[in-house]
Amino acid sequence: MYVAVKGGERAIDNAHAWRDEERRGDTSIPEVSLAQIREQLALAVNRVMAEGSLFDADLAALAIKQSRGDLIEAIFLIRAYRTTLPRFGASRPVATSKMAVDRRVSATFKDLPGGQILGPTFDYTHRLLDFKLAAEGKAPEVKIAPATKEDVPHVTSFLNKDGLIETELPSNEEPRDLTREPLEFPAGRDLRLQSMARGDEGFILSLAYSTQRGYGRTHAFVGELRIGRVAVEMDIPELGFAIEIGEVELTECETVNQFKGSKTEPPQFTRGYGLVFGQSERKAIAMSLLDRSLRWQELGEDFVGAPAQDEEFVLAHCDNIQATGFLEHIKLPHYVDFQSELELVRRLRTEAEAAQEAAE
Repeated sequence: MYVAVKGGERAIDNAHAWRDEERRGDTSIPEVSLAQIREQLALAVNRVMAEGSLFDADLAALAIKQSRGDLIEAIFLIRAYRTTLPRFGASRPVATSKMAVDRRVSATFKDLPGGQILGPTFDYTHRLLDFKLAAEGKAPEVKIAPATKEDVPHVTSFLNKDGLIETELPSNEEPRDLTREPLEFPAGRDLRLQSMARGDEGFILSLAYSTQRGYGRTHAFVGELRIGRVAVEMDIPELGFAIEIGEVELTECETVNQFKGSKTEPPQFTRGYGLVFGQSERKAIAMSLLDRSLRWQELGEDFVGAPAQDEEFVLAHCDNIQATGFLEHIKLPHYVDFQSELELVRRLRTEAEAAQEAAE
């Protein structure tokens, strides 16, 4: 139960004014622009777009600026704004095999058709502070190779030719939309992937790590990790055909998992899958590990009690906006609740003291 708090409007207005002043910081230092955030803090922008379920780098940059860099608050702002937008229709499934690839690596095949493309990554750098970045001089000139334009087949298709990996057949069922329908259990793979794609990166990462440490049955290899831009097409009823309405940057990960077979499936490799807005490798890999772990029932495996196998545990707790709302509400007024519990504790203490005196 909550009680009305009166007379707090002025305090709240002052708190907002103080927050805005803190956000601006030292006025002798130039204010950071949305373009600077969008271009120079791109990975933070990508996370806000992914977990906010809205691909708009400018709005994500605005949310980051408004939230003073608190990414979960920024994601909350984007989610709230998203609910105000009208929906005109649904796009066709994107063809990631036609991705304009900036980065493409495989841990299972050294010699890929088209080659390994390292792209922009921290993987091969020493984790040492680069103090040259503190010097606000002219940016160094860097030659960047253009993205690969030709079709780039997925690595797992090579294994599939030999029948060594499970075959995934396209589904004719219309995928459900988690942004418009409440999550229900049991959830299909479409809802699980949606939920994890907009789930908290840290939570997804931790659970994926748990599977690697033995809390679940996954022994995964990164079959392929790719980052690039794909066209988004939409059917226009008035025209009778689909047109390209734009493009989005995506990170896609397919893992190849060891599988010794079960009562229903022969020994083969199985798949895990992750797809995220922007450059978000850690999230995509973690998603693919969790996706495979959650498929234990479908593949006829035993449930060993690992958290990463428990669909309801994973999906009900991975949303950082829901978690934040439930956690932070306890700092709001609970005066009546606390007073009732205070009276209960006092009464219990009085009864316990009376019982002790009687026993003596």
